[in-house]
Amino acid sequence: MKSTILTIDGKEKGKIDLPKCFSAEIRTDILSKVLEAKKNHQTYGAMPLAGMQASASGKLVHQRGVWKSQYKKGISRVPRKIMTRRGSQFNWVGAFSPNTIGGRRAHPPKAIKEWGNKINKKELQIALYSALSATTNPKVIAKRYSRLEEKDIKSVPFIVEDKITSLKAKELLLSLKKILGGKLFDIATKKKKVRAGIGKMRGRKYKSNAGVLVVVGKKEKIKTNAFETKNVGELSVVDLAKGGAGRLTIYTENAINELGARKQ
Repeated sequence: MKSTILTIDGKEKGKIDLPKCFSAEIRTDILSKVLEAKKNHQTYGAMPLAGMQASASGKLVHQRGVWKSQYKKGISRVPRKIMTRRGSQFNWVGAFSPNTIGGRRAHPPKAIKEWGNKINKKELQIALYSALSATTNPKVIAKRYSRLEEKDIKSVPFIVEDKITSLKAKELLLSLKKILGGKLFDIATKKKKVRAGIGKMRGRKYKSNAGVLVVVGKKEKIKTNAFETKNVGELSVVDLAKGGAGRLTIYTENAINELGARKQ
């Protein structure tokens, strides 16, 4: 499978052989399974020592002739803490045990809990190849973006010469406009707006679109906040398919060669 290499002006430079991963079958079932497992969950839970930091252990004995014993007090055998004391007379309250007032929770959320499901290596590979293959399919891309139609998308995947990494921010945006065209460029740039509704008061005032993803080689770098860039070595399923398969993606020539050099 061959594809066109574009210059920074959006003109055709030559042809390149795409790696096998770009012509893989798009397995949306495995893709959605991996995305679900890769969701970021904030761990939460009580501190392991919560409610156990009293100066005394709270454990009392129930034997005769022992000072500070529960024997002959007419009270149940539950861990207690001392609130007040007068000689050998104690004012105890139940503590630590879940069945007492003011006690700890029986089964609180554990902060050490591991979120997400484990995914097999082969499934991860299939999901990554499916996500890469989806970036070359105009039907899948048009399905993901409601503002696009299949006729609006031409010459995917977008492969650009390595010279693009040396451009400055302003030149880079002009170059992308020439490569993608007006309609695609409008979707490609990140836009932030104030969220409608009460979510503004709940720590999520702004919402933004994902924008275009630019995949560069391991030794290449692009400094910009206008869109997301990712190194080939760090490229994951979440980068390529979060929100659905077929994200608008641009690859540098070097990135394509490095993807081809990976174990297929």
